[in-house]
Amino acid sequence: MLALIPARGGSKGLPGKNIRPLAGIPLIGWTIAAALGARCVSRTILSSDDEAIMAVARAHGCDVPFRRPARLATDTAGALEVVLHALDKVPGFDAVALLQPTSPLRRSADIDAAFAAMQAAGAQSVVSVCEAAQTPYWMYGLAAGGRMEKLLQTPAGVTRRQDLPPAYVLNGAIYITTVARLRAGCGFVDQDTVGYVMPRRDSVDIDTADEFRLAEALMNEGSS
Repeated sequence: MLALIPARGGSKGLPGKNIRPLAGIPLIGWTIAAALGARCVSRTILSSDDEAIMAVARAHGCDVPFRRPARLATDTAGALEVVLHALDKVPGFDAVALLQPTSPLRRSADIDAAFAAMQAAGAQSVVSVCEAAQTPYWMYGLAAGGRMEKLLQTPAGVTRRQDLPPAYVLNGAIYITTVARLRAGCGFVDQDTVGYVMPRRDSVDIDTADEFRLAEALMNEGSS
């Protein structure tokens, strides 16, 4: 399986975040290490338009076989386009894992376990999820006149939060699918996709300085 790490330059939420030191290692280095350590991954590559990111990735053992074109390095470029471009440049794989560098707490074991779950289910895709911090059964929209409107119907007889069905959200750490499925125009998630559950603690997805500090605190806590 091919592991693809997408990391364009020009981050607006946290400039330079992909190579910003996190617990002594550039942020992207954590994802590279996880991919290189996964048994199910046979090659790890970077897709980037930024020379500084490419240099750091090479220094941490990641292949950088091409430079991502500018048209695929904009705010509006879709992940599917980026992955298909990489597969055209590096052909010969049956499956691909998209591993975002903003999920530094995802481990090699998570990648292997997610891929194993996909195979065990006979599915063509798997994505990592974590339990939602807030239950959607107690969420509301605002209808005409600002009136409260439930988004989901609470199951009959349930009055306590702990009795509600669990709900899960994508945590952005792992997206795995077959190349044939992507070539057919499918995305990473549909009704046949398997969910691989990760602890909420390991599901930090870094977009802001606060999330960066949280990830660093969790890493330092784990090493103490």
